[in-house]
Amino acid sequence: MTVPRSRRRRTPVRALPDAGRAVVEFLKTEAGGGAVLLVAALIALVWANSPWDAAYDDFWHHEISVGPSRWAVRETLQHWVNDGLMALFFFVVGLEIKREMVCGELRDRRTAALPAVAALGGMVVPAALFRLVTGGGPAAHGWGIPMATDIAFAVGVLALLGSRVPPSLRVFLLTLAIVDDIGAIAVIAVFYSANVEPQWLLAAAGLLGIVVVARPLGRWWVVGFVPVALLVWYCTYRSGVHPTIAGVALGLVTPLGPVGGRPLIERLEAVLHPWSSYLVIPVFALANAGVSLTGDSLGDAAASRLTWAVVVGLVVGKMLGIGAATGLMVRSRLGRLPSGVGPRHVLGAAALGGIGFTVSLFITGLAFSDPALQAQAKVGILAGSTLAALVGASILVRAPAEGSQG
Repeated sequence: MTVPRSRRRRTPVRALPDAGRAVVEFLKTEAGGGAVLLVAALIALVWANSPWDAAYDDFWHHEISVGPSRWAVRETLQHWVNDGLMALFFFVVGLEIKREMVCGELRDRRTAALPAVAALGGMVVPAALFRLVTGGGPAAHGWGIPMATDIAFAVGVLALLGSRVPPSLRVFLLTLAIVDDIGAIAVIAVFYSANVEPQWLLAAAGLLGIVVVARPLGRWWVVGFVPVALLVWYCTYRSGVHPTIAGVALGLVTPLGPVGGRPLIERLEAVLHPWSSYLVIPVFALANAGVSLTGDSLGDAAASRLTWAVVVGLVVGKMLGIGAATGLMVRSRLGRLPSGVGPRHVLGAAALGGIGFTVSLFITGLAFSDPALQAQAKVGILAGSTLAALVGASILVRAPAEGSQG
């Protein structure tokens, strides 16, 4: 029987595709950003190992003061990148976390359970292996380094593999990496912040409250957001909590729905995500990936427990943690693999989770003030991330086209 056109139920044009389209655009930007990030990291390595290596250190350690003398923030250029510019990256991360929790893969508990538990395994096991290999001492403070996953590089590897990888695996890895980001943010806020001053932290919280209650102001909310956001960053900086946490918090309190008739989070992500992926992260790589790879420095790194702890945590820890947690969830029927994804795809994705470049470098700077320890950890990050990418790609190339259980 033909249903009269007037009685047909129509699905709103924007209701269903928006979340999927946002994920696709996010993945495309991350894949492209991964390529730019790789180029920036190579430039930093070449520069730091060239005859102009002293210029690299002088440039990034040049001090810049901003603000009136009493309230001024005086930091090196490298710290302005790590503390200031990276706040924009974490703001975009906060926006994506909120969107996924409200209308994405993290909205449904059953759907989110598998990648969430997999991410948890991929954080706990690498940290445990790191502590085991270091055996204590100052190097053990870097236990958070192998917990991170660089989604730009990981998605970039998947993009290179093309149709060999089921599309649902990209979404699984993205969701896993977002939960991983939540864990990394918590670790930074709780374990890598020192000498917290409550009055400044309360001031930052009060300003975030203003952002929340001012939502009904519509477009005036957008106009007032930037100066309030800068004040939140400044108060967080003064509080002793790492200021990039302000970026995450601002992303989480940003309204998901329309402001002034426009979907604000979608608009902000569309505008800011390319800037984050193509500018902020590459500049961060330029400022932090320049580690000396001379014979002496590589010899020191090879003899260092710290270097090997990072490599073992990223390569072995991620595969064991993500793979075992996923297997337990599936066998206990508490979780189900996405359509087209089989055990080998999960193992390949788990290996790619060991590409911890950006956030691992970030945590290295927070964990160690000793340049020697920083250099050893960075060598481990470069070696571990490269090995994880090669292992993950080789597994996925040999995986079946469709997710079989064989």
